[in-house]
Amino acid sequence: MILWLWLCWGFSTSAGQPDSELMARYLEEELLADYSIMEQVARRVPRQAKFLQRLETRPRMSEFTVKSTIISRYAFTTVSCTMVNSGSEAREAVFEMQIPAAAFISNFTMSIGNKTYYGEVTGKEKKNSSDDKARHKKPPSPTDGRENGYETFKASVFIPRKMQARFLLHYEELLQRRLGKYEYTVSIRPQQLVGRLRVEVNILENSGIVSLEVPPLRNSKHKGSGKVEGDVSPPPSTVVGHTKTLAKVTFSPSVVEQTRIARNGILGDFIIRYDVNRELSVGDVQILNGYFVHYFAPTDLPPLPKNVVFVLDSSASMVGTKLKQTKEALFTILQDLRPEDHFNIIGFSNRIKVWQQDRLVPVTPNNIRDAKKYIHNMSPTGGTNINGALQTGAKLLNDYIAQNDIDARSVSLIIFLTDGRPTVGETQSSKILSNTKDAIHDKFCLFTIGIGNDVDHKLLERMALENCGMMRHFQEDEDAASHLKGFYDEIGTPLLSDIRVDYPEDSVEQVTQNFFPNYFNGSEIIIAGKLINRTSDSLHVEVTASNSKKYILLKTDVAIDQTNRNDIRGVPGLEDGKGDKNYIERAWSYLTIKELLNSRLKTDDNREKDYLMEKAKSMALTYNFVTPFTVLKMREAGVHSEPPQEEFISPSTDGIGEKLQSLQGHKAPPGIRRQQDKQRIKISKTSADGDPHFVIDFPSSKFSVCFNIDGEPGDILRLVSDHKESGVTVNGQLIGAPAPPNGHKKHRTYFSTITILINKPARSYLEITPKRIILDDGERLLLSCGRSAVVRSNSLEVSISANSNVTVTIRDTISFVILIHHYKKPAPYQRNHLGFYISNSKGLSSDSHGLLGQFLNHEVKLLQESLNTSHQQVGQNQTEALKPNPTNTLKVKGRLVPVVWKQRRIYNGQQEVECWFAKNNADKLIDGSYKDYLASHPFDIGTSFGPINSL
Repeated sequence: MILWLWLCWGFSTSAGQPDSELMARYLEEELLADYSIMEQVARRVPRQAKFLQRLETRPRMSEFTVKSTIISRYAFTTVSCTMVNSGSEAREAVFEMQIPAAAFISNFTMSIGNKTYYGEVTGKEKKNSSDDKARHKKPPSPTDGRENGYETFKASVFIPRKMQARFLLHYEELLQRRLGKYEYTVSIRPQQLVGRLRVEVNILENSGIVSLEVPPLRNSKHKGSGKVEGDVSPPPSTVVGHTKTLAKVTFSPSVVEQTRIARNGILGDFIIRYDVNRELSVGDVQILNGYFVHYFAPTDLPPLPKNVVFVLDSSASMVGTKLKQTKEALFTILQDLRPEDHFNIIGFSNRIKVWQQDRLVPVTPNNIRDAKKYIHNMSPTGGTNINGALQTGAKLLNDYIAQNDIDARSVSLIIFLTDGRPTVGETQSSKILSNTKDAIHDKFCLFTIGIGNDVDHKLLERMALENCGMMRHFQEDEDAASHLKGFYDEIGTPLLSDIRVDYPEDSVEQVTQNFFPNYFNGSEIIIAGKLINRTSDSLHVEVTASNSKKYILLKTDVAIDQTNRNDIRGVPGLEDGKGDKNYIERAWSYLTIKELLNSRLKTDDNREKDYLMEKAKSMALTYNFVTPFTVLKMREAGVHSEPPQEEFISPSTDGIGEKLQSLQGHKAPPGIRRQQDKQRIKISKTSADGDPHFVIDFPSSKFSVCFNIDGEPGDILRLVSDHKESGVTVNGQLIGAPAPPNGHKKHRTYFSTITILINKPARSYLEITPKRIILDDGERLLLSCGRSAVVRSNSLEVSISANSNVTVTIRDTISFVILIHHYKKPAPYQRNHLGFYISNSKGLSSDSHGLLGQFLNHEVKLLQESLNTSHQQVGQNQTEALKPNPTNTLKVKGRLVPVVWKQRRIYNGQQEVECWFAKNNADKLIDGSYKDYLASHPFDIGTSFGPINSL
């Protein structure tokens, strides 16, 4: 088997209210498709597409799925792709994915046939040209990995005939706030129509989500992207829902919908934009397990006046579209300048032309009009004198600052735009960098823009980094003008200058950059670090800055014990065992590595370069990040056989390991160890499961009692009712199914929903179905039953073993286990359903009631009925002898209940229970009749037997 893997780097740098209930149900909408109908769907593809598919000989992509969780701006993304070779010979399959240039790949796995290959991040060794040529038959071109801030990850394998390959790619990124919003983008370019295509993004923000939007698919290179001019609606099949702190966005177009967007399988970029609530304060400081991250983005501040010099390339290479779009963008930018601003324009090629000699002019209607005329008359000619243009611009701005009584708090900057490399004057990059740094001398910032494929990307990037600016690179396409305008909008409204964020030196260490020359409206300042003293009660934070009116000093003490609020683990993308790494620590490592890379880029000292490289490499290896100094090497994991195919998947009761669901506002319990994976949950026999069959265990009597409840579909049965004392109520709702052939029942019923209501110490509830769980303790959260998770909130803990069971522990004295029953190929009389088991009832009072609860603190006596109807109490040692006798009787609260001996299976995967069975819907066994246990709705708490109340 031949295996190639390469990475192309384009190096850049109210709960409980009706509305809330409806939103929760909206979020939990079942979106998983039945993939077995894929071929039927394919038959509805237009004739031309069918013809192209018949001609296609490459492996068919049957599945392309992207799952992402964004927690406080930090995004974990997992891309899954399955390719099937239905041909008669081995064929090459290429998995190609564009990922954000700012992202770090954290893992990659391939399964080809019955073999699995996993990625191992190792330190990059010095390149050997001969080895490299032998390894890569088709090395990527220099532009493959650099497209508008994206890099291309590519893996190529040969799939044996009649087999499939699955690719699993994980990457992480810290979202940057631009123009007032965070933007998360997924590239959907599978190069062919896909039977199952799905994108699912979950966003959790403690501060609250605002302004969530999903624009149309973006595809700048392909005009046939399905985007209608002026259309701002989400792509077809997109479902968006969110509560205050949680949002879920899904995109799952059918094959027909994909064809309507793009028949070549290049759909475009799926984009989600949102912002969070914020205010003028020290910002949002989040602390977790010895690490902190600080987000600072004040709003509603008056803008600072700015002094700006536009330095524009007008060389011959700018002819045509590039210069035209630059002019269009500048016309708009000039119109956006504020009255308190001052500006000038420099055009350069062989020659350097300054619009207004030796000065910056104020923003007036006449000056804006004259500036537009100057730009309009610029014509492309000659070479590219980058060094001379920057020297002229720096001198112009320096002289203006020195000779004029400008506002001390104004912001000065140069915006430099070019499409090429230096060809005139000084052409050595190192000297251009040195000259520029000396000319600017830390007095203002330089922002650089590159257009097209011929720019010296590293030169522009380093110039910006060394002079407190930013660099943007845009392709020459129809959107270049809007890109230019968008970049100016990012830096066009400075709100603060000289921002410094300080923490006590004896409290923190290894803090990322904490001084920033400017803060622009719509952006965000992010600092992260480690706590020295984890036992401290608080972290002192001070922010100093200046704006147009005054200097600002903000102070606060952040409580370190807020880890309950930030402990979010086990997010999608961490299935490789890194689930115990918290997102704040990973955000800190991400920022630290980025800063090390930038520092190395800026320095000319070889020793310092080596030191920074080794430091970045060491941290990247620790956190399993693929960086310019680390590489992903594939190792074979061995042969794995497929699990046996069974009609019914019986749920196991295996314990839950260290994978923890990421949920805002909840803390995962400490001390969970890997050994727990092999532990087995203890389940008592006391349960309600199946059709439903009830079992009550009486340990002191050493026997069990069982009964059936023949309810109606839609009935809600009160299983445990102890609301007044322990504050706990459990209700179970029935779903119907046809009776099996030749059965004595008219229908079957199963538990479709278990609702657990808790009123002490605080109100909360859980609503559990075979697919999802809603946890509401003041903040509504949605969990999938298909993912292992542990969530702790106050005195409540919820543990999920994926597709198997849910354990609910209340105040460490009450435990319920809900088993999840899934059928692979259900018969008409079968339904996915739940089983309810009581594992620990110590915390329930002696007054607890319900179909199960009434027996938890009471004993029953087993009697033998003789022919003369006299009763004889049976001792424990006589129970065995009485099993065959059909006339045995139970004495329950003074009532005599005839029972028969039965064997009954309980669905913990291995047990069968021998029990005394009470007929006729437990007549005389339970207090009243079973209809007395019907709740009016799932949240009915019933404070005593009979009366009905609501939570």
